[in-house]
Amino acid sequence: MQPNALDITPKPIAPMTELGAYEALWDEPGASFKTLAEKFKSRPDALPSDFVALDRIQDYIQRVNRMVSQAGVNQFGIRVHGEHEYPQKLRDAQYPIEVLYYQGHWDLVYAPCVAIVGSRSASTAGIQRAQKLAKLLVQDGYTIVSGLAKGIDTAAHQTAIQEGGNTIAVIGTPLTQAYPQENSQLQDKIRQQFLLISQVPFYRYVQQHYTVNRFFFPERNKLMAALTDATIIVEAGKTSGTRVQAKAALAQGRKLFILNNCFDGPGKTWVTELEAQGAIRVADYQDIKEHLPHAPNSN
Repeated sequence: MQPNALDITPKPIAPMTELGAYEALWDEPGASFKTLAEKFKSRPDALPSDFVALDRIQDYIQRVNRMVSQAGVNQFGIRVHGEHEYPQKLRDAQYPIEVLYYQGHWDLVYAPCVAIVGSRSASTAGIQRAQKLAKLLVQDGYTIVSGLAKGIDTAAHQTAIQEGGNTIAVIGTPLTQAYPQENSQLQDKIRQQFLLISQVPFYRYVQQHYTVNRFFFPERNKLMAALTDATIIVEAGKTSGTRVQAKAALAQGRKLFILNNCFDGPGKTWVTELEAQGAIRVADYQDIKEHLPHAPNSN
């Protein structure tokens, strides 16, 4: 029988093979989210394994297996661009990720999701605002997404759990690490009962100085923006990862809400600039809800 020239059946994907290739690509000189994205942009249908020799792939699989075993991470999942389970909305990111690692319930990525983000050094009022927003969003059926950092992130995750809702943590470390360390128990709870996501390569992370690893954190904010329907800025400083996420949300066509208090005080011209670019200034949840008409539990 003649092969069908129109047959576009995708080639099978072996997640562990792609893990090994992804880790190998990250270990190349100068590798970054930008350089990897450019590599795949030149070959849109390629998998990581199309760029790496099989012996190197197997080598990096073994390296990662040793690392996760030593860290006590017994199970984790892998999502590869090109497979059915990989959400297409993640391609809206500036530098789309080809491979993601996760623990927990992957189906939560398909739920209506809203990110609550803000300063690590949050004020008491900021924490209270984050808690109130998380509670109301959970009541309306939204999954709360944040980055497991101190301050606003922690308040958002904890409130979602306390209110009987769902939460997703997108972290700036590999699954084998917890940062800040004080949130390790919260991270364990999320990985066991909800969803924990990382785009950070295991091997590269441990091979370089922690000061260099800091660049993974703002990149995770871009992933959070792509993962969610909207981002809410509760409280943030000028140089925070929250500002990175805000710009990414607008670039990706997502809703961006900024609470009124963020416009107060000196040095806040950046939020005014975001408003001019399409961010929505809001006073309370009701203002936000008006722009989220498809809340799952709305009457």
